[in-house]
Amino acid sequence: MSLNLTQKLIKDHLVAGDMVPGEEIGLKMDQTLTQDATGTLIMLELEAMELDRARTEASAQYVDHNLIQEDNKNPDDHLFLQSATQRFGLFYSRPGNGVSHPVHMQRLAKPGKTLLGSDSHTCANGCMGMLAMGAGGIDVALAIAGEPFYVKMPKVWGIRLSGKLPDWVSAKDIILELLRRYDVKGGVGKVIEYYGPGLHQLSAMDRHVIANMGAELGATGTVFPSDKEIKRFLKEQGREDDWIELTADKGASYDLEDEIDFTSLEPLIAKPSSPGNVVPVHELIDTPIYQSYIGSSANPGFRDFAVAAEIVKDKQIAEGVSFDINPTSRQMLQDLVKEGHIANLLQAGARLHQAGCNGCIGMGQAPAFGRNSIRTTPRNFPGRSGTREDSVFLCSPETAAASALNGKITDPRTLGMNYPAVKLPKQPTVDEHLLEEPLPYDEAKSIRLQKGPNIASIPKMDEMPDEIEIPILLKMGNNISTDEILAGGARVLPYRSNLPEISRFTFEIIDETYYERGKETVDKGGHAIVGGFNYGQGSSREHAALAPRYLGLRVAIVKDFARIHWQNLVNFGVLPLTFVNEEDYDLLQQGDVLKATDLRRKVKEGKHFNIEVKGKKQQIKVKHTLSERQIDIMLKGGIINWVKDRSVKQG
Repeated sequence: MSLNLTQKLIKDHLVAGDMVPGEEIGLKMDQTLTQDATGTLIMLELEAMELDRARTEASAQYVDHNLIQEDNKNPDDHLFLQSATQRFGLFYSRPGNGVSHPVHMQRLAKPGKTLLGSDSHTCANGCMGMLAMGAGGIDVALAIAGEPFYVKMPKVWGIRLSGKLPDWVSAKDIILELLRRYDVKGGVGKVIEYYGPGLHQLSAMDRHVIANMGAELGATGTVFPSDKEIKRFLKEQGREDDWIELTADKGASYDLEDEIDFTSLEPLIAKPSSPGNVVPVHELIDTPIYQSYIGSSANPGFRDFAVAAEIVKDKQIAEGVSFDINPTSRQMLQDLVKEGHIANLLQAGARLHQAGCNGCIGMGQAPAFGRNSIRTTPRNFPGRSGTREDSVFLCSPETAAASALNGKITDPRTLGMNYPAVKLPKQPTVDEHLLEEPLPYDEAKSIRLQKGPNIASIPKMDEMPDEIEIPILLKMGNNISTDEILAGGARVLPYRSNLPEISRFTFEIIDETYYERGKETVDKGGHAIVGGFNYGQGSSREHAALAPRYLGLRVAIVKDFARIHWQNLVNFGVLPLTFVNEEDYDLLQQGDVLKATDLRRKVKEGKHFNIEVKGKKQQIKVKHTLSERQIDIMLKGGIINWVKDRSVKQG
């Protein structure tokens, strides 16, 4: 039987379940990736599990999000993470080394391997012929401990690439075209696999751009073949021995198929406030901008910065524009300096920032109130930039640079210059110091974790109750993102290892009263929330499930969930339900009281049951899609209790 590449990767790592779309499968994880906004909790979870040493082929902890050191919180956590990686046998990337995804690609990614990361953009490393997926922190902690990762078997969506890329059109426009066609739900329950003759025009880093934003489509992952271009990239990194050729079998088929003809593409842009709100750039020309931002894991390559540098070379950006350059790895920054591109950017008026996620996660470079920001980042969810009432557009480096010159959104094809022919360095820098190697075991076991005063242990969670009578504290619409559930940025993320403090920011973008109202329900049985389609899209950070749970959230009823957030809710004992009849969403109002009895049996014995709306003589039909394993986790009140219970039984 002919297999596509995704099926090959899954088959090679399958340890539980059958490869039937929608059925739960267990996969062996070869590698893991954690970053500092999520990694502190993971290291605390490893400590709670009493892990002796990481049981993966390679696990790496990156410090790329919380780089601003306005007080002791972030540097204290950096020291904690470094000590934890030494103790548990992980690689460590220190502040300033760069964004996790391109650094992992440069130093550790291997064709044919699986990668699980506590960051939703982990899928970027699918550009290397890997099965790379984002997940909640506790799932990654379990993978580090050698446990399989459980996920629903995805459908495989084959995208054939053909034609020739026109001048002024690049990889960002390719993924924006897919978002224009299918919006932010288009990839839910699917792995996107790219193939076809158009691949030969895409460098490894171009493929990273496309694979990265599979997360914005809601996809489980993105897979590219490992071909001669990946061999070239690994040779350039001094890692040619890690290359193997991996492609789909001849005659392989896909569950869904589509084609992108490069010849028909034009510069595209996503309007506020969704990556799926895509239109051609020419429809927005002359829209004034305050900021033009180049960088992030969505455009992390040498070419992405070099093409912008060539566009603005010997010119000046428009008066009043903040032209922000956010390099994505120390290694790549060295090459940009050597080739003169940083000098060209600075001469044009750019502001150079340290290598890291920075403004992409609202950690600096927040735009001015009431002004437009045009960015090469992957997301423009409300408030993600760090400015609550922001107006963020997503585009390619070409469009961002052209717009910086004119002070307004500009179609780069109208600049009146030839499309820059960017030359890659003849001898690219290879920085083997981007990752500190794991310590030998004998040395590692004597390391003590360095815990600053901002680190608080995770509170104990109780089991799922058998009866509930709880109010609906919030009713929300479609596409609620994890950034709206719990914001990122410099105000919030420094408390990532302090659940009581970070919970104060829960749902503040939607309802500033939620924190106080939620606290009042904790000792009264908790509360519920109601939402529309694609609830929990965006970041993998488990705080967006854990903080509401800490404030009493017991049940979430929505039209459907984003994959990672749904899993995070299960992991922390919040019962995720969907409407059997979507029109029942209209029957529920904020303040209604939901009542259910014999709940544990109903969840265990069936997928469908009714919930009563107290005082209204209404029955709402709901359903869950939990596997038997997840039902057991839910009944115990979350995966931490589940792991402890297994340890007791095995002991």
